[in-house]
This record gives sequence, C-alpha cells and structure tokens, in this order.
Amino acid sequence: MSVLKSKSNNRKSALTSTTMPALVRDCAGVRYMALGFVLAFTNLPAIVFAQSSCPGIHVKIPNIKNSTGTVACALFESPEGFPTEFLHSATNIMMMKIRDTKARCNFLDIPPGTYALAVIHDENMDGKLNTNFLGIPTEGFGFSSGAEAAMGAPSFEAASFSYDGQNLDLTIRLNY
Repeated sequence: MSVLKSKSNNRKSALTSTTMPALVRDCAGVRYMALGFVLAFTNLPAIVFAQSSCPGIHVKIPNIKNSTGTVACALFESPEGFPTEFLHSATNIMMMKIRDTKARCNFLDIPPGTYALAVIHDENMDGKLNTNFLGIPTEGFGFSSGAEAAMGAPSFEAASFSYDGQNLDLTIRLNY
C-alpha cells in the first residue's frame, strides 16, 4: 500500500511541477492585466476632463501683414504705463517670432485678476511701436477686449478683461 501511495504522490508531484508554474504564470498575468485596467480606468476621468497643467492666457494674433520681425505681447495688471510704456510697466512681456503671418503668446501661471493686453508687430525689431512724423503708427498694433485707438491709445479700462486663473483664449487682430 505504501508503494501505491508513493506512486500516487509521485504522479501528483509530477503533475503539480508541470502545471503549477503555468498556472501561477497565468494567474500573475491576469492579475497584472487587471491591475493595468484598474489603473487606466482610475485615471480616465483625469485624462478625459483634464485641463492644461499650466493654465494661462493664450493669445492668438492672426492675419499679420507679413512675417517680418516679431510680435510683442505686453500684459498689464494696472493702468500705469498702459500701453505705451510696456518695457517698464507691463507685468509680463513676450516677444514671438511670426510664422505664416500668425503668432501666439502664452502667459502661463498668471494669478486671477483684471488685465489688459497690448500687442505690436515690431517689423524692424527695435522694441517699440514706430510712428510717422504725425505720431501715427507705421507698425501693426492691437488691444484686448476689442479696444480701439481713435485719437490716441485706448485706456486700460477699455482694454481690460477679467481672468479667473483658468485657461482663457483671446484673439487680437492688428490694425495697420
């Protein structure tokens, strides 16, 4: 009887040694696959509904007269120096190269508040809006909120907009 029992145990151990690694491997594969699905679906709402990790004010400048020079975007948080003293008074300034008569300025990590934007097409790249002998601009310019320059630059209030700290897309068209 002990011989029979021993043969039976040997068969079990032989069977176990050949099928157990495959069974363990299959179970581990299923567990890893299940874990992958759980992780993927756990992050799905974050992926689908996520906003940019760096919210900001995104300014598109379409239909620029030509691709010569740069576009200067100046973000102001107060009326002081708006819009002419952007080098001294603007909160943020960006100089962007023009590509195919378009440009884009992205102001990231901006706190909520009231702001105004001034944009110039600096064709000769001298860092200022050039004018003729009468003071009329010879380079393109534009302002946020559709503010227009009638007999001079618009006020900060006319160009101002509220920013809540999320993504804000603006389009500013230049006047020549």
